[in-house]
Amino acid sequence: MNFHNSFLSVVCLLLYVAGKSRSDGSLETLAFISQLPLHAVGAGVLCDNIPGLAGRQRRLCRMHPGVMVSLGEGAKMGIKECQSQFRFHRWNCSTLDRDASVFGKVMLKGSRESAFVYAISSAGVVHAITRACSKGNLLQCGCDPTKVGKGRDKSGWFEWGGCSDNVRWASHFSRMFIDARERRVRDARALMNLHNNRAGRRAVKKFMKLACKCHGVSGACTIRTCWQAMQPFRRVGEYLKRKYNGATHVMIDQGGSGIVVANHHFKKPTRKDLVYMEASPDYCVRDLSIGSLGTAGRQCNKASLGTDGCDIMCCGRGYDTETVTQFDKCHCKFHWCCHVKCKLCSKRVDIHTCKGPGLHDNGNSLNG
Repeated sequence: MNFHNSFLSVVCLLLYVAGKSRSDGSLETLAFISQLPLHAVGAGVLCDNIPGLAGRQRRLCRMHPGVMVSLGEGAKMGIKECQSQFRFHRWNCSTLDRDASVFGKVMLKGSRESAFVYAISSAGVVHAITRACSKGNLLQCGCDPTKVGKGRDKSGWFEWGGCSDNVRWASHFSRMFIDARERRVRDARALMNLHNNRAGRRAVKKFMKLACKCHGVSGACTIRTCWQAMQPFRRVGEYLKRKYNGATHVMIDQGGSGIVVANHHFKKPTRKDLVYMEASPDYCVRDLSIGSLGTAGRQCNKASLGTDGCDIMCCGRGYDTETVTQFDKCHCKFHWCCHVKCKLCSKRVDIHTCKGPGLHDNGNSLNG
């Protein structure tokens, strides 16, 4: 079992409910219990069929089966957000069927991509557990019990009320469960993962906002009742994507107990920053041994100079162009009461897709 992929293995197994070890050290799901709801399987069966769990993780799993369901939902949320943030990049956070590491061998490298996946997955877990606490779906937690009495912000005094999201409890549980095995290993990769897990949890805390409701005669804000609320997870994803762009290259220190910047000319990363240890491949060509699916066949934007542009996306190989007919709703009108009627309009559009290796022309025509 690769210790550093234990969290991602747990993520995948929670998505599929259970699995078993393969002889090559990775994990494979068992079809006969895949997709079973927790109440049908039982906490004991679920926890006993997730291989590679540390003792603390197995105990938490048995004690808090409801939280484990939220943990799995948070993992899905993290994967979905990763794919949204990287949809216009060469590496687009693709997941692999029948692969327990979810993302394939790209996670074996301590790259920027690994850093982002660990951070966004950790953030998704915190976000999902917090939401479940606030909705009253979990017996172990509820609204934030510390938000009572009076509070103060730049607008003055207010009364704590409503249901403040209990991100503190969710973050604590996430740290106890997700970090358990990494804390046992404590090598260079484990230290990198721990740092990025923490950055993900902190990102959720960063995007808490104070929501208030006014009380008074004729709408006057004589009394304010306020509560702390999480912002949409998309905000967290966008923030961590910026952290990915500015991630810091690090290495283990001489004592083997911490990480330091690889280049002393760069500043030390904060606890909010993402860190990585190995350079990323260019992801241009399909090579599953390093987790690269390549960009052949990927759609690109001919007019863009960004990462979604055909020049960057196709790695200079050129692109093919196909003209297709698209149908969209148009001339929509609201009819009383209460429906909208639309016409169906067609238009011809050009679709550009990247050529594969060895298929580009000799500089004569790169747009097929």
